[in-house]
Amino acid sequence: MCIALKYGVWNVTTPEMRSVNALVSGGYSPLTAMILSARGMRDARDAKTYVSCDGPMPAPFLMTDMDLAAGRVGLAMSRGEKIAVFGDYDVDGITATCLLSDFLRRHGSDVVSYIPGRMEEGYGLNPMAIRQLHSEGVKLIVTVDCGITAIAEAKLCKELGIDLVITDHHECKETLPDAIAVVDPHRPDGGYPHTDLSGVGVAFKLAAALCGSQEEVLEDYADMVCLGTVADVMPLRGENRVFVSRGLKSLRATRRPGIAALMKESNCVPENLNATSIGFMLAPRINAAGRMGRIELATELFLTKDAERATYLAKALCDLNRQRQAVESDIYAEAVQMLPKTHSPEAIVLAGETWHQGVVGIVASRIAEEYNCPTFLICMDGDHGKASSRSYGGFNLFASLSALSPLLESFGGHELAAGFTIARNKIDEFRSQICQIAGDFYSHTESRTVLDVDCAITPDLLTVPLIDSLSVLEPCGNGCPKPVLMMERLTIERITMVGGGRHMRLRLRHGRHGLNAIYFSADPTSASVQPGDLVDVAFVPQVNEYRGERTVQLNVLDIRPSCTADCPFDTMGYRALRGGTITASAAGSLLPDRNTLGMVWRYLAADPAPLTESPMCLCRKIVRWSGKPLSLGQLLTCLDIFSDVSLLELQRQHKHITVHITAGSGKADLNQSQTMQRLLQAKES
Repeated sequence: MCIALKYGVWNVTTPEMRSVNALVSGGYSPLTAMILSARGMRDARDAKTYVSCDGPMPAPFLMTDMDLAAGRVGLAMSRGEKIAVFGDYDVDGITATCLLSDFLRRHGSDVVSYIPGRMEEGYGLNPMAIRQLHSEGVKLIVTVDCGITAIAEAKLCKELGIDLVITDHHECKETLPDAIAVVDPHRPDGGYPHTDLSGVGVAFKLAAALCGSQEEVLEDYADMVCLGTVADVMPLRGENRVFVSRGLKSLRATRRPGIAALMKESNCVPENLNATSIGFMLAPRINAAGRMGRIELATELFLTKDAERATYLAKALCDLNRQRQAVESDIYAEAVQMLPKTHSPEAIVLAGETWHQGVVGIVASRIAEEYNCPTFLICMDGDHGKASSRSYGGFNLFASLSALSPLLESFGGHELAAGFTIARNKIDEFRSQICQIAGDFYSHTESRTVLDVDCAITPDLLTVPLIDSLSVLEPCGNGCPKPVLMMERLTIERITMVGGGRHMRLRLRHGRHGLNAIYFSADPTSASVQPGDLVDVAFVPQVNEYRGERTVQLNVLDIRPSCTADCPFDTMGYRALRGGTITASAAGSLLPDRNTLGMVWRYLAADPAPLTESPMCLCRKIVRWSGKPLSLGQLLTCLDIFSDVSLLELQRQHKHITVHITAGSGKADLNQSQTMQRLLQAKES
């Protein structure tokens, strides 16, 4: 039985020993130095720049149009004009709206906050909202975390005599809205050094421009900037590290009753708060307000001064999140039933008549991860649908939607997450074209399931003090991930199920070293492991504290069979063969000899039951079984040859292949294989 790999490839970096020595000399522990070197740090100066949480924050006015934005907002403040802060319904948009609204009110401005209803109005600035704000006497609308694509809406504002200032952080299209100011670090004519600010980060910059002191504004609002930055998965580099580091300190000793109540209701211990607990514990509950159509609960939570009211709001958000989870489960089950049963598409495009617009984005993310391809879920309403999409394996959603914009009524977002509206009669054509674009993209990538591993280590480096030393990398998240390490040739001594049978606790051994590990959401069947297996393990190191005792634990990310011979992930020649572009030299190296074909066949024929495996996992098992080298490209070629002459049936999915030995299969002339003939012809050409 083959171990079920989560990732097709482990991309393991090798630290450069000269850099490791320089980093150790600079005061870093050996384990930390290895990780920093693997991430490209050459010395202590490089490392300090990478991990620094007190670096300089560039001046707000370096951002294009910030002078115009601050000037117009300042004028409205001095005139006493009514200002609307128009935001978005996710954590980033909510915190941006609350930050700027509260800042302006503290400075005496007449401010109304407006976040559109997800179901009624959809994302972003819209005519209904603009007309309502106009009727309320609003003279200036300032968008936060939205507006960069609001061409028609900007025109309507002009017609109604409302001035518009846009602050956003999403990708820009070729034409910008005609507004008083358009502030977005992604502007192609911009010179701001950090393009990866969140929406609340840009709102902070506007408040700082108005105040004249970034430090003063950060002192008051670091918690909000931190929450939005982490929840929107912004890279924790540069000033984002300043925002998150300062924000975590603020959150641990929060002065906001609403945030304190939410942490208590979420069982989030303030002193242990980090970016991970924000992403998995706080953000989903705040997001639930927008997803379930109760956005006012979240905005009030941030701004209330009443502790009793804060407790009520926190409980309400947690209840909403449980409702969201139930709806999500229903949509997921329905969507999975709609997937093709006979093949795996390069992109999943599904439409539902009763799906909840606020929840489909989460379901799309879950399906994309499970089926290893970009996923587009469309909520239908009559002849039109609103879609949420999530990327996978580096596929650029914004670029692909831009290419297919003639099929869409509108779209927006970024590389990893995007939304669009589409007519019902365009969905089939969209599905066809997006699958072709995704297929072209994935045909030029080594693997869409890659685990980046900082470095391979030996067990003697896994001590409590050395793991504690990794705290210098905090805050960890996108752009500065938690360290991922790997060890080879570990023996599984014991497997124990914990958490009601949902998680697997492992006892591993390497020589005299015994190690404890936890593998979440896995069991011996799903992971196909058993005591006695010799494995490589990829993991995040952590210190487990129980009853005052602190011990080392491995948080397992993936397990693969250990190999006794070379097993390279080399598929360039195989992809060229499939694409009809293989060269003579590549054909020569890919062409399997009789011994290789025999080795692969004997392994497969030993158990004629259908086999569904990760190709790389299967390759590693054959290598370990035979003790002979085998590349993934050679294995796939052998399987195609056997399939050509009906020795087996082969089905390909994104992450796995299914091999079924044909009943009664006997001898066959492998030279009659089309794959073999193409290789022989290419080799001789």
